[in-house]
Amino acid sequence: MNKTITITTPPALTFKPKQVVKRLLSALPDRARDVIVSRYGLGESSKKMTLEAIGKKYGVTRERVRQIENYALMSIRKALAYQKEKPVFSELEQLIHSLGGIIAEEELLPHASPDKSAQNHIHFLLVVGEAFKKEKEDEHFKHRWYIDESLAGKVRDALRKLYKSLNDNDLVSELDIIAQFLTHVEDVADHLKHESIVRRYLNLSKVIAKNPLGEWGLHTSPNIRAKGMRDYAFLVLRKHGSPIHFREVAKSIEKLFGRKAHVATTHNELIKDSRFILVGRGLYALAEWGYMSGVVKDVIRKIIEKSGPLTKEDIVSKVLKERYVKENTILVNLQNPKFFKKDKEGRYSIAQ
Repeated sequence: MNKTITITTPPALTFKPKQVVKRLLSALPDRARDVIVSRYGLGESSKKMTLEAIGKKYGVTRERVRQIENYALMSIRKALAYQKEKPVFSELEQLIHSLGGIIAEEELLPHASPDKSAQNHIHFLLVVGEAFKKEKEDEHFKHRWYIDESLAGKVRDALRKLYKSLNDNDLVSELDIIAQFLTHVEDVADHLKHESIVRRYLNLSKVIAKNPLGEWGLHTSPNIRAKGMRDYAFLVLRKHGSPIHFREVAKSIEKLFGRKAHVATTHNELIKDSRFILVGRGLYALAEWGYMSGVVKDVIRKIIEKSGPLTKEDIVSKVLKERYVKENTILVNLQNPKFFKKDKEGRYSIAQ
């Protein structure tokens, strides 16, 4: 029968990681202990040494260093000191359970301790602890730790289904991405569906990510990995939800993203990018909102092409839904015989 775990606030650790590790390492001979200390950054310096660097120090191959490391880990697990530290490993198990049962290493260690050196010691305890399983970073997921293989598999599968349902243009609010994830995850306890835990599950993925405005999408999308003024402007307009003057776009970029945005430069970038449509004097909208492209003359032509000959009143009404301009501007364009002609019934069509 599976033990029921109630998820509450992650518990604070009651033990001192450095003291626990010191007691565990006391069971090792000097060289094996030094290899472990160097490999995991457990000494005065928190810097971790590579197998190659340790091998050069002792004049042995990297494979020999790996053998010494494996021997040391097995020796610790068989030692009496390891048995005495069972309560410590139980605390770490409870911590992982409280954080959702599977969690990215980059998130787990800071939860355990804010101190970098202490984090190295906790990482070593996870490595040596027999209950803990680690999967290394790959193209889809970050380094992660878990205890229950079944739960870890369900979370991974749900994440894969989630990002397969997204395309590069999708931007999803955090509440919506959580709801979408929950539609894909199967047969997990209700307490694992809490928002804070699902956020940690989402953080496991390298394929989906969150932009500076808190919206989620594919990591490869320019809407998530905003790189330049155009991408920032797109996010500003999307957040605003309606046409906005380019001066306000520049101000919003500075306010929301802390990036210096010159008004003239911002205007030039908006002009060059097909994602933006000029809909009035300095007013820009997003093309995805359905606005027609082009100047007023082009909009009139497209409206007539779509609807056929129309009266002056109908054309003005339709153009004003596409452009923030004065009625007289529309009439001036409409009366240009090079582009439009009027029939006997007072309807306008495109001049041949």
